[in-house]
Amino acid sequence: MESDRKKVPRLRQLTNVERATSRKASESWQMFTIMAEFIDATERLSEVRPAVSMFGSARIAPDNPYYAIAADIARRLSDAGFAVISGGGPGIMEAANKGAFEGKSPSIGLNIELPNEQVSNAWQNISLSFRHFFARKVAFVQYADAYVVLPGGFGTLDELSEVLALIQTGKTRHIPVILVGTTFWRGLLAWMHEQMASTGMITAEDLQLVQLIDEPANVIDAIFAFYEERDIVPSETEHQPRSFL
Repeated sequence: MESDRKKVPRLRQLTNVERATSRKASESWQMFTIMAEFIDATERLSEVRPAVSMFGSARIAPDNPYYAIAADIARRLSDAGFAVISGGGPGIMEAANKGAFEGKSPSIGLNIELPNEQVSNAWQNISLSFRHFFARKVAFVQYADAYVVLPGGFGTLDELSEVLALIQTGKTRHIPVILVGTTFWRGLLAWMHEQMASTGMITAEDLQLVQLIDEPANVIDAIFAFYEERDIVPSETEHQPRSFL
């Protein structure tokens, strides 16, 4: 019955007009800043193709072997004609930008404003700044033709999980997802197989969305092999599933 329905207050029903007005103004401004980030990314990145997004830890030092591997992969991608997109910060992000910067194609940094950790690196031909993580993640996905994921923490796992979920559910097109670092990733992949796939949380085919590769040259070969029988530019039908935007 209508009388039994829960009463959920609405903003326009607040009796404190000053508070309601302030709240609406704050929420409206937040929406405009989000829109501005999407518009800026579209204007600056929509014609930068093909491109590869590289993810990895901000906390990896330049003397870490994964730093050198990331720079090597990015340089090879850049020389092969791929723009390289990273998070624009230190660690693996810096290595990816540095390698691409030294190559033939653009080095792109999608920088995020954080209170303590993120400092933009100097190796960016195109640099964008984001306040909102989700707007930044959309840019990582929307302009990528492959993903290369090196060891990282929560942020890297978040980006990897989102990419796999979008491909699995058809919200974005199927493109290569390459994990670099067998020692680091094999435990996670084994857990996915033993706990997720075996209990029906995902299918065995879902696990085939990722490739585990260590050698930089083989990473490039795997991306080209994926596109041997298809156009790297998204088709008209592949444009449609991007409703996550």
